[in-house]
Amino acid sequence: MAPNYNDSALQKILQGLHHDPFHPLGIHASGHGKWHWRLFLPYAQEVEIWTGSQWETAQRVHDQGFFCWKGAICPPSPGRYRRREDGIEMETWDPYTYPPQLSDHDLYLFSEGRLLQLHAMLGAHHVTVGEVSGVLFSVWAPNAERVSVVGSFNRWDGRHHPLRVRAPHGVWELFVPDLTPGTLYKFEIRSRQHGSVQLKTDPCGLQFEHRPGTAAVVTGPSAHLWNDSAWMSERSKKDWLHSPMNIYEIHLGSWRKPWDRDFHTFAQIADQLIPYVLELGYTHIELLPISEHPLDESWGYQTTGYFGVTRRFGTPDDLRHFIDRCHQAGIGVLLDWVPGHFPKDDFALARFDGSALYEHEDPRLGEHQEWGTYIFNYGRNEVRGFLLANAHFWLSEFHFDGLRVDAVASMLYLDYSRAANAWIPNCYGGRENLEALAFLREMNEMVHGQFPGALTLAEESTSWPMVSRPVYVGGLGFSMKWNMGWMNDTLSYFSKDPVYRRHHQNALTFAQLYAYSENFVLPFSHDEVVHGKKSLLDKMPGDSWQRFANLRLLFLYQMTSPGKKLNFMGNEFAQGGEWQVKSELDWKLLERPQHQGIQHLSRDLNHYYRQHPALFELDFDPAGFEWVDCNDHAQSILSFLRKARDGRMLLIILNFTPIPRPEYRVGTPCAGSWRECVNSDSLHYGGGNLGNQGRLWTAPIPWNGFTQSLSLMLPPLGGLILEPQAH
Repeated sequence: MAPNYNDSALQKILQGLHHDPFHPLGIHASGHGKWHWRLFLPYAQEVEIWTGSQWETAQRVHDQGFFCWKGAICPPSPGRYRRREDGIEMETWDPYTYPPQLSDHDLYLFSEGRLLQLHAMLGAHHVTVGEVSGVLFSVWAPNAERVSVVGSFNRWDGRHHPLRVRAPHGVWELFVPDLTPGTLYKFEIRSRQHGSVQLKTDPCGLQFEHRPGTAAVVTGPSAHLWNDSAWMSERSKKDWLHSPMNIYEIHLGSWRKPWDRDFHTFAQIADQLIPYVLELGYTHIELLPISEHPLDESWGYQTTGYFGVTRRFGTPDDLRHFIDRCHQAGIGVLLDWVPGHFPKDDFALARFDGSALYEHEDPRLGEHQEWGTYIFNYGRNEVRGFLLANAHFWLSEFHFDGLRVDAVASMLYLDYSRAANAWIPNCYGGRENLEALAFLREMNEMVHGQFPGALTLAEESTSWPMVSRPVYVGGLGFSMKWNMGWMNDTLSYFSKDPVYRRHHQNALTFAQLYAYSENFVLPFSHDEVVHGKKSLLDKMPGDSWQRFANLRLLFLYQMTSPGKKLNFMGNEFAQGGEWQVKSELDWKLLERPQHQGIQHLSRDLNHYYRQHPALFELDFDPAGFEWVDCNDHAQSILSFLRKARDGRMLLIILNFTPIPRPEYRVGTPCAGSWRECVNSDSLHYGGGNLGNQGRLWTAPIPWNGFTQSLSLMLPPLGGLILEPQAH
């Protein structure tokens, strides 16, 4: 029968309520050997369809834009039509005459949480179907009554392109012919539960428009040709746990700023950053999150586009080029990754299809009260798979060398930062988040299994055991863990007036009691130089001379302590004020000799560290460290040995008071000549130049349990690295 405007299915299309638009729209048999073709084109004045031999007029059956053609011969499918709209004639293909495009196998893997190439299925992809190019849109929204894709191509009208649902997976899809890369789009989602209509950006969008806009952008295939095969091959074979690792943590938007706009591009940053990192001697850079986020002040930690490279610095291929250049220069690149929570912005993941889809419904499980964010539901296959695929995406598509996983402690504990009555125990009555534990273990197994040489680093601030131990022995599987206890104790000690330090020396020695329980990174990160915590320089007590001397001593202590190293940008030249995300670092400070001295020390320490296996080979083995004297509380002095696998060693002596210690005696494990390799009080670093003229000789005077000892000048608030010389 001929359709009319009272047809209930067409009424649902008109009202944006139809769950299966392919049922009323497109080409269908109408019985008795007849065919009809229905189109909903609300802005068209006239429509013609191609029957295979000629163009024929489709009848308008509703004044709001329903057209219908009927005939005895089935038109070719996919169907081609042309319309006149505002006096302009356009010819295209009917999306509702195409078959489903997503494979049942991929949908099955997605529902199981095992589709690691998720970004290649969901989202928006410029593809060719038959001989027609266009964009395949797909999105997961199982509790939606209707999902449409909207954009400038359909006047952002959700009635125009409703998607088909692939039951029972809850995935919606539609191939829209003739769309091209660069098209802006969103998904309009009507909730099945309460009928509300929301405009959402694509959870798997690969690029987004410039803020404050939040629409996703259709991207084409990557055109970047990688030139880092030598790096990737070496990475896969390298023993990173026993290699030097010295990380420069950087926020790309505030490292340097151009004078005429908000941000440098990836290419401009590479031009400046790579030579700087090479000169300073860092092995890796770690980028604060560069997934898309709407608010600069969130530093990237309030992610709204998990698969999208932020538009602030360029395109996805621009990021690929940046990382490629780093690798060719011998610099590893780590990504700060945020799987622990996501923001409540109404255009993003929050209540995505009108229900708690990515999060938990119960706020006792699903909300971070302190941060005002939602917590992922790690127990749901599709959510766990979304995050696993996201980790896979950054490592595979962009060749990142590892992931620093943010706020792991908040994922491990159900009662994290909660009042006693504001959380729900697990099935055993405990506070452990069992689903998050399973996810973290699976993520680490995936990374280490599929990306040889890639690292995972946990920002974990509690005493959870075996964070950096393999999953097969009961650990979480991370490569390394940030040593937050060491960082807090160290900065607390250094902030004290030296006159009181004699009473707190255990703050520095205590770390040796647990130093080898994990594979630790020693971090002075961005979190320690914001929100009223002061810069590292301003944490130091005393007058200007003492503050700079303390900071030099702090860096020498960090570099010689067991563990890999991390410093936030600006630390290396004694940034004066706290980090401000809207401003670049205060590079003008380098016009001052004291700040130059800190930078020179940072550079020399970094290069010295990389050249001496005693400082990195046995970071995670007690055989690599030996106290010489940890009991000189009265003078606030520590001395210890660092050792390499082959027995080579270095002697480190640290004076935490502003009092010079002439003729200070320290025991040594071997007789002969020792060279003073690094002196933090060197005039070159802005110090007072008290030292030992480069070389010392032992005497057969027993000391500190050794048969030989040195008598040396220990500078005030200074540290020395001594190296035994071959005879």
